[in-house]
Amino acid sequence: QLQLVESGGGLVQPGGSLRLSCAASGFPLEYYTIGWFRQAPGKEREGVSCILSSDGSTLYPDSVKGRFTISRDNAKNTAYLQMNSLKPEDTAVYYCAAGTYSSTWYWGSGMDYWGKGTLVTVSS
Repeated sequence: QLQLVESGGGLVQPGGSLRLSCAASGFPLEYYTIGWFRQAPGKEREGVSCILSSDGSTLYPDSVKGRFTISRDNAKNTAYLQMNSLKPEDTAVYYCAAGTYSSTWYWGSGMDYWGKGTLVTVSS
């Protein structure tokens, strides 16, 4: 069974850090482009990072660039999202996804497999 499971969410104060994990089972994550996405209440889902399967290139929107870092550990079949300098506006359910790269990855295009998400709350 192909599955992605996120973990690491929780409550953190503004300025704090969290590391999210995305564990894959049933398929080798290293052959897929991996994306992290988030959806805040009342807002559309948006991409926050992407790492390409082809060469490991990473992509970030301006809203998180310099604060978030995506990585992968092929031996553990797991991807990560390191989030630093968190802001209240980063509060959302965070999802990981795996698929093929698309120029519109930001909206989830090309992603075939999705996790169920983990909640990140940034509040004092």
